[in-house]
Amino acid sequence: MIDIEKMFKEIGVIKEGHFLLHSGLHSGIYFEKFRLIEHPEYAIPLFELLASQFEGEPIDTVAGPTTGGSIIAFEVARVLRKRCIIAEKVEGGRDFLRGFGLKPDENILVVDDVLTTGASVKDVISAIKRYNANPYAVGVLIDRSNEIPDFGIPLYSVYRKRVENFNPEDCPLCKLGVPLTKPGGV
Repeated sequence: MIDIEKMFKEIGVIKEGHFLLHSGLHSGIYFEKFRLIEHPEYAIPLFELLASQFEGEPIDTVAGPTTGGSIIAFEVARVLRKRCIIAEKVEGGRDFLRGFGLKPDENILVVDDVLTTGASVKDVISAIKRYNANPYAVGVLIDRSNEIPDFGIPLYSVYRKRVENFNPEDCPLCKLGVPLTKPGGV
């Protein structure tokens, strides 16, 4: 079995410093999932592991939020041989644009790359419910949440590392004067 944390450190997925997260929170650890995606020899087995947790489940479609989540959703859907749809940002949350549609009572697996606060997943779940479809389960590649969000449906993660995040006004790294980095596409 592969030591995921060791591999993540070796290929630069796990970074240490002082980071501004997409959520607006600060953290001393950042997960750059695109370092994993640039290494298919490591990424594909992890995508397959994520998908394997849902084999045999009554899933009709896999949905992921843009951008990183869409790549992982596609790979999980490919392994499960299911349709993949993408939830894009819109004012007030997310929606399925570009002709994606959902049927009432369709079972949807929500897949995302990195779970921090759960906001993206919650937005996807809300979009699914607007179509009267069923959010069935959530699968994430990396769960870095301090407290696991309750989505009201099962959650599975390939890799879980509890990471403390800070509101900017309470950030001890800011108080120490550690320079703040805005990584990736934040």
